[in-house]
Amino acid sequence: MGDVVTVPEKYGLGPIEVTAITGGKVEMAAPLTGSGYSVSGCSGGGGVSSEGNGGVRFSCGEGPAATMNDAMSLKVVEILDTAAILRIEPVG
Repeated sequence: MGDVVTVPEKYGLGPIEVTAITGGKVEMAAPLTGSGYSVSGCSGGGGVSSEGNGGVRFSCGEGPAATMNDAMSLKVVEILDTAAILRIEPVG
């Protein structure tokens, strides 16, 4: 835990930090770089300001990829005891 993944700015998120791996889920947090936020396929939420300040927390389990901000695909490929394999790529 505590690993950080930097993603392209076009995804609308700053560096994604893995905050916990528990109960078959990977919990993550990221600052927002845009003025909005959407997630489909993972549970999540957070605060958004009109200037893009704020951050989000989300939790994903193994399975189908989640879509973030209609731009980024995030898939939890495998969860091990204290590690996880994530696949992050552009949507499409």
